[in-house]
Amino acid sequence: MKKRRCLKPLNPVMLQMSSSSVQNNIIFPKNKKRTVASKSFTCPHCGKTFKRKSFVEEHMRIHTGERPYTCAQCGKSFKHKSNLVDHKRIHTGERPYVCPQCGKSFKCKSHVAVHMRIHTGERPYPCPQCGKSFKHKSHFVYHTRIHTGERPYTCSHCGNSFNRKSTLEEHMKIHTGELPFTCPQCGKSFKHKTTLEKHMRIHTGERPYTCAQCGKSFKNKSHFVDHMRIHTGERPYVCFQCGKSFGRKSALEVHMRIHTGDRPYKCPQCGKSFKNKSNFVEHMRIHSEERPYVCT
Repeated sequence: MKKRRCLKPLNPVMLQMSSSSVQNNIIFPKNKKRTVASKSFTCPHCGKTFKRKSFVEEHMRIHTGERPYTCAQCGKSFKHKSNLVDHKRIHTGERPYVCPQCGKSFKCKSHVAVHMRIHTGERPYPCPQCGKSFKHKSHFVYHTRIHTGERPYTCSHCGNSFNRKSTLEEHMKIHTGELPFTCPQCGKSFKHKTTLEKHMRIHTGERPYTCAQCGKSFKNKSHFVDHMRIHTGERPYVCFQCGKSFGRKSALEVHMRIHTGDRPYKCPQCGKSFKNKSNFVEHMRIHSEERPYVCT
């Protein structure tokens, strides 16, 4: 025969609590959750705190300069493993991140995120002083230095300082005489990559800047901008002495010679000097007897 289990009688106080709880529709939880104190990890150098130990270890490399991740192909080293993974795609040519709108592909996920701002028009970095906004954080940082006057990159040769590292690197070529960019067609070399690109248009005949109003095209963007002022009537270059304004900076420089008396073009044969290059060229034909203009 099955033995009955006797239930323990309830304590009168517990019985009262149970009764009132049912009446008030209160349910007491069986197990209370334990509250765990959140632990933080602090950098001993700068005091910055992190949620995980691995995060503070990565951060410490800023202070120690440690670069534990090295590329097996070129020897370049990195602080973070993710940076090494992105770098290796330079060697493999892999571009796994594709823009869904135009199909352009990128090595890094962050690059496609920045690229997407071309399509969305997003400019998440506004200047607090003038309100101008930027797509890239680096461009925002460079811009703020216009307001602060900060020039953190100093030339060790002449002491000139710059607000961009790339500008200092370009400047250093003046002292070193380095001309790293060479034209494959004529062998002429240049300090700047952009200068070589402009030069190449002499060989290719490319004129990438076209006026939407008259269809005239130009090799250089600066020439295109100057040309557009013919249509707009804009004259941004003003003589501070007489108030006359010009569409081109070069035109203002020539005009200023009226006030300064400067005559930079000197004839090597007779010593006569000129304010304008065109007048000097015409004068030289007196000595060379060149007659380039023929009646048709």
